[in-house]
Amino acid sequence: MNTNEITVQKEGFFKKWGLVIGAIVLLIFVLMPTIEGLTVAGQRMIGIFLFAVIVWMSSTVSYPVSAIIIMTLIAVLLGTAPDIADTTKLMGTSKALKMGISGFSSTAFLLVAAAMFISVAMMKTGLDRRIALTMLSKVGAKVSHIYLGCIACGFVLGFFVPSSTARVACVLPIIMGILNIMDIDHRSKFAGLLVIGVAQADTMWNIMIQTAAAQNMVAVEFINSELNATVPWINWLLAAAPFSLILAVIYYFLSMAIHKPSFDILPGGVTAIAKMKSDLGPMTKDEKKLSVVLILLLFFWSTGGILHKFDTSTTTIIAIALLMLPKIGIMDWKYTAPRINWGTIVMFGTGISLGTALLKTEGATWLAKMLNSGLGLSSATPLAIIAIMGAFLILIHLGFASATALSSAMIPIVISVLQTVTGEINVVGMTMILQFSCCFGFIFPVNSPQGMVAYGTDTFEAKDFIKSGVPITIIGYLLLLVFAATYWKWIGLV
Repeated sequence: MNTNEITVQKEGFFKKWGLVIGAIVLLIFVLMPTIEGLTVAGQRMIGIFLFAVIVWMSSTVSYPVSAIIIMTLIAVLLGTAPDIADTTKLMGTSKALKMGISGFSSTAFLLVAAAMFISVAMMKTGLDRRIALTMLSKVGAKVSHIYLGCIACGFVLGFFVPSSTARVACVLPIIMGILNIMDIDHRSKFAGLLVIGVAQADTMWNIMIQTAAAQNMVAVEFINSELNATVPWINWLLAAAPFSLILAVIYYFLSMAIHKPSFDILPGGVTAIAKMKSDLGPMTKDEKKLSVVLILLLFFWSTGGILHKFDTSTTTIIAIALLMLPKIGIMDWKYTAPRINWGTIVMFGTGISLGTALLKTEGATWLAKMLNSGLGLSSATPLAIIAIMGAFLILIHLGFASATALSSAMIPIVISVLQTVTGEINVVGMTMILQFSCCFGFIFPVNSPQGMVAYGTDTFEAKDFIKSGVPITIIGYLLLLVFAATYWKWIGLV
């Protein structure tokens, strides 16, 4: 069963009527009298924002299609609204469309697009598979060690493959290969443990590594554009690594207890993994080239702002140029283009555009005021704000199939809320912390692309995913509060 089949099966009232419900909500905001404190453009953008949230949560249309619809709505509805700068004139569709596609000119957009090329390069050369098999060949035949090796593969690949879906898609065939060679039931607890564990642990690496997930780049882009601040790759790692690593250790023991296999040792497991590694043959010239480029890229990512002034997006673009140069590189456009998920790229650019338009029309500011008046956040302590907003983001994620969509919709609101707080806070640091909570997608397989890929192996039931997903979500939330009160406060993020 593949992810497309799972999506088709995810039927229901909300999925069937999501587009209609979203359109009705949008129409209400367009036709109703202008709300006090809002511009016409701001009110229409809130309508478009709610339309996007409903469509994204219901999965009534694919993300790329929703992106095109959202761009169209911004161009038409803002274009026919009074200009914010001069209300005696209409904004015009040309100016509105520029706002609707502004996300496609951001550095974060370029980084995410470049990440797709790196994923293709890894798959073409098989370097990702070699890294995974090399690590697994060192762990031995104990089930606990094999499981730890699978989780560690995702950790290492997280630094080099900027796509959680691609990382999980790399490790899962290896797991399935072990099951097939050893003639182990695909529905066994052992299979479920490995597959669920790889998917849920990958979410932790998404939190830890800035370039590991597109949703992080959404937050970085809004921090850059709205707060005029940068978050260096290494600073993100230093802030998130202790949290992610502690959570991963807790999850390892928790999941081993919940999904405990019926045997402790996998007889012949080492031989099976060694055979799979042997089948790869010696390291190819292209693998060596890619290894050099990726090591250099990781070096430049981790030393940005310290040893040089090149930003993450620029160094990644340079790496892609090297990988595609004739003779020097390892792939060409003809090979690469059909293997790029252009829909994800379009969705990412539109998500940034949506948030930018919501901020520029002051719709985000109005929504923030509503949240503040309802929850009293403007006078709350930093820890209380993180507790309330973090819980809200984790809960609302239950309705989203993409953390990128969630971050695109909510981070502009988060920034606006934080800017209204009267006390002394670090807006950039707290935006980062709340972005960490946006990554939480542990409970349902449909809450993340990697969860869907894992579910597509047909090695477990959704309830099995939930069994470890619920407790690790609760633990992760509590750990978030502990870190906000201690480590993140000590390093100045709170």
